[in-house]
Amino acid sequence: MRGTSSRGRSVCIALAIALCARPSRAEPSEVRISKGYGILYLPLFVMEERKLLEKHAKAAGLGDVKVTWRTFDGGNIINDAMLSGALDIAAIGVPGFLTLWAKAKGNPRLEILGISGMSATSLYLNTNNPKIKSLKDFTPEDKIAVPGIKTSLPAVVLHLSAAKELGEENYASLDPLTVGLPHPDAMVAVVSGKTGVDSHFASPPFSYLELDHPGVHRVVNSVDVLGHITMVMPYTTRRFHDQNPKLNKAFLAALEEAHEFIRTDKKATAALYLKASKVKASEAELLRILEDPDTRFSTTPDGVMKFADFMSRVHTINAKPASWKELFFAEVHGLPGS
Repeated sequence: MRGTSSRGRSVCIALAIALCARPSRAEPSEVRISKGYGILYLPLFVMEERKLLEKHAKAAGLGDVKVTWRTFDGGNIINDAMLSGALDIAAIGVPGFLTLWAKAKGNPRLEILGISGMSATSLYLNTNNPKIKSLKDFTPEDKIAVPGIKTSLPAVVLHLSAAKELGEENYASLDPLTVGLPHPDAMVAVVSGKTGVDSHFASPPFSYLELDHPGVHRVVNSVDVLGHITMVMPYTTRRFHDQNPKLNKAFLAALEEAHEFIRTDKKATAALYLKASKVKASEAELLRILEDPDTRFSTTPDGVMKFADFMSRVHTINAKPASWKELFFAEVHGLPGS
């Protein structure tokens, strides 16, 4: 018996030594991040062009981290890319995030949470149809372009707008008129007036640029419906967050630096965005948008519960967070979110 016990202790000691000698999981040498079109993603354009994540990752002792940027438009497309493992961090409209958060809640393999807030601005529902003055004027012959049907940010803002104007029971009444188009393509359709798509729920700069064309007018301004709230945010899986704490802190630091750059040098920001996005606009047009008080950038999650409460109430998500903190990692819990 004594020999067996001795051998058992030897095995335990050897196993302990092996576990101690085993290298800890290294943080990744590459991180894949998605961004979309428009001013709502401006902080990520700044991060990419100024290599801010690379800078903060190196400062955190992670060495030379390769950052791969991918462009997606529409919450369903972004969430599919995240679930397939094609992305590590995704920037998305709050409604698209909530859709995936509710589906993945309680599943440790798929669970996601928000990293922080990022941007807020006004979304405009623009049209080239002179007969349309309000949501009540849309007919089955009209088509409204949104980046993704039902779950994209503009699609859900359309739901909220319809609920306010037409009654909550009619929140989805305009869904049959929606068509999925990326913002740049939707702007071309509305401005040309030749595609059958006569309306577009657009984000800046596309919303502003459309209104610069004769015959295009605004029907809805999201700020009138929702106020100034976070529209787009970054998120990741709990697994990626917990396995890469230094990288996540570096991402937050890079995002804060991008926000500061935008706040303090709007002229340089406008030039950077025009170069990186290849949007056909002038620097003056971009400065007009950046100086608009409706355009705001902050890591504080502001008003995300307005989306969560509505989407839970109309049963487009099957789980309701108790507070905004349930939706985000602890690093931002000290901020005055809502």
